[in-house]
Amino acid sequence: MRLLVLQHIDCEHPAQLRRFLEHDGVDWTAVELDEGEPIPPLEGFDAMWVMGGPMDVWDVDEHPWLLEEKAAIRRWVADLGRPFLGICLGHQLLADALGGRCGHQQPPEIGVLEVALTPEGRKDPIFFEMPTIQRALQWHSVKVVEPPPEAVVLASSDLCPIQAMRVGRHAWSMQYHVEVEADTVPTWGTVPEYRAALESTLGPTALTGLAEDAERCMDDFVANSKQLYDNFVNAVQQSG
Repeated sequence: MRLLVLQHIDCEHPAQLRRFLEHDGVDWTAVELDEGEPIPPLEGFDAMWVMGGPMDVWDVDEHPWLLEEKAAIRRWVADLGRPFLGICLGHQLLADALGGRCGHQQPPEIGVLEVALTPEGRKDPIFFEMPTIQRALQWHSVKVVEPPPEAVVLASSDLCPIQAMRVGRHAWSMQYHVEVEADTVPTWGTVPEYRAALESTLGPTALTGLAEDAERCMDDFVANSKQLYDNFVNAVQQSG
């Protein structure tokens, strides 16, 4: 599997998922879009992951490369039909690129919170052998308001009805973070935009509590991350 990973800030990389890629000897290329790195020709890759970031899908004046990224996502999913996984901002970009709509999440959804699979999600191969209710790290102030045409909603939460979706046969995305590892919360807490959202939502001392909550759930985070990774790899193999 030749994997293309689109990143929007240095600290939002595949995190825990890197361990599985290394174990499997996967050839993967990370493109740091916020640092001006160009998207390579898509034909050389079998799968695409799009990670999170502090910018919003509509911030195209400040980050004009978002337009090229959306075009690449649209071509990857709609024209090439190859396997895709979007996380947080990647979830929102998939929706925006394919005709859905994003809006503000009020209040922001931040914390280790429950996500429930829908009936469609329980049948979807990306969630094969995964719990119907999962505790996941949330840290977002934007949500998908309307999914793209013909998208299937696979998971939801009380505050955010579109937590995961599938578009077509091989494009999946999650609003929550499946890639969490031990230093994720402390590292993200140093990003001004993330820290401000956290403190305005949960209070000035919230970072410590969030880190403790994540540590308590780390075994579940890792187990769910590994199962989802295996499910995605199976989807890539079947699509080939």
